[in-house]
Amino acid sequence: MRLTKAMRWTAVAATTVLAVAACSNGGSSGGGGKPAASNNAPAKDGGTFRLGIVEPTAIDPYNVQESEGTLVAQNLFTGLTSVDVNGKISNALAESRTPNDDCSQWTFKIKGGTTFSNGEAVDAAAFIRGWTRAAAKDAASDVAYHLNEIDGFKALQDGTATTFKGLAAPDATTLVVNLAIKDCEFDLRTFHTVFSPVPPEAGAATNKAYNDQPIGNGPFKMEGPWQHNSKITLVRNDSYGLTKAHLDRVEISILNSANADQLEYQGFQAGQFDWARMPTEQLPVAKATYGPKNEWYDWDANGMNYLMPVTFNGPLKSKEARQAISYAIDRDAIVSGVFKGFRHKATTLVPSAFKDAFQDGVCASCVKQDKDKAKQLAAQAGLTPGTKLYFGYNTGGGHDAWVQAVAQQLKDVLGLDVQIDGIPFKELLKKEKTPTSTGMYRAAWGADYPTPGNFLSPLLATASINEDPATHTVQGDNAGRYSNPAFDALLQKATATKDLAERTRIYQQAEKMAIGDDQALIPLFTRSQQRVANTEKWANLTYDFNENPTLANVSQK
Repeated sequence: MRLTKAMRWTAVAATTVLAVAACSNGGSSGGGGKPAASNNAPAKDGGTFRLGIVEPTAIDPYNVQESEGTLVAQNLFTGLTSVDVNGKISNALAESRTPNDDCSQWTFKIKGGTTFSNGEAVDAAAFIRGWTRAAAKDAASDVAYHLNEIDGFKALQDGTATTFKGLAAPDATTLVVNLAIKDCEFDLRTFHTVFSPVPPEAGAATNKAYNDQPIGNGPFKMEGPWQHNSKITLVRNDSYGLTKAHLDRVEISILNSANADQLEYQGFQAGQFDWARMPTEQLPVAKATYGPKNEWYDWDANGMNYLMPVTFNGPLKSKEARQAISYAIDRDAIVSGVFKGFRHKATTLVPSAFKDAFQDGVCASCVKQDKDKAKQLAAQAGLTPGTKLYFGYNTGGGHDAWVQAVAQQLKDVLGLDVQIDGIPFKELLKKEKTPTSTGMYRAAWGADYPTPGNFLSPLLATASINEDPATHTVQGDNAGRYSNPAFDALLQKATATKDLAERTRIYQQAEKMAIGDDQALIPLFTRSQQRVANTEKWANLTYDFNENPTLANVSQK
């Protein structure tokens, strides 16, 4: 997944049980979980479920990149694998997932007889079509790098090939994937929506008609095209090849990004929405109001909120400058004063949900504000008082108060002239990836698939910069352009390691190098999630691995 918009508010090796507090008491605000009455109730078909989001970047799987787009795409498409809220991977359309001895080749046996909503077959060729389409140069996909381990990816990206060398379909239900590197957890990647199959009429990724009304093979299908900045409507796909959804319709309102969290909450209070976020300052009252009604959801998610410093340009090029920024921030004061205890400070990039990989305090500069250390490092870096520091963040996600608090701390401690810039999320993503980008950006990450490498590789690997040679813009998620060959080598060593415990140890070394030593990102707060939900009307309403409501399971009471 993914970038996330709200906090960038939206896994863990498949053989490891996550410590995600999905159903626990506790959580960042001391209680909640999902209402017990919502779970495992008898299913009753029918009804229209309503919720609000902000405008997605894309709903066509070739470029789905944040929680809003993921919400839509994962209900329109079903891929090879599925991941539950606790990070456990299982087969979806794959009947088996088999690596060769050195993990350089994977063979997937695919369930036969399923179709897209237009009746066309979902077979091995459909997967090859979807993956090739996303990796093509003209697609300019920001998430294609998830396919970068497959042999032939580079040739597709630079336009010297039109077919994916590493993919083959010996028969309709067999997909063979040859990798350019060894990856013993490649099958985990296939949970990402970029690995979705597509029908022939999808055409190239530049097919606007398909971009706005994708034909998929998931539990829902589009009712008409995406009405940009207005709505997206889904209806049940009665030809779905797995367990069919119960809802008749899902009406998704697209809200103003400037105050979307407020509009969601107001919509819930007015009976317009069945699921909603809330502004941070209203969380205590919302919990007090909806907790007793069994309509309050509160859980610790598998993600992290952080600052993304631009490491190739501007005042934060040196690790000393980035460490100075981190030491100057009083995370405890912000957690208490702004978030009212509904967050935890972060001292790692890989979250505690990755129980075996978690390294509390690996970011030494994150543990406690140290003004003297911050000033010392700033002097070494030439980060003098009065230095202009750009600070970009997206509006509509409830970030204003804590962004202003961070800016004030940097001014008070280091005397920096922090230039806050609140812009719509789509514009923020575009701006941070330009060759003239500078300063730092509010960011967050929720896992796309269950491995610690899904934090380290997308956000920090050199390959995840994926610079367009013509425009020099970033096309991957490493928008800060951190690049360290030694770090890249550790990632490759980890994925080539079959033993899970050893692989985890190598990932820990990589995180220590990038976060503990180089301060490539500046962790701030853990991803604790709060939602209100209409459990009076709906049964089996909970949240999924990507922090979205489980629409395919929801049923009327």
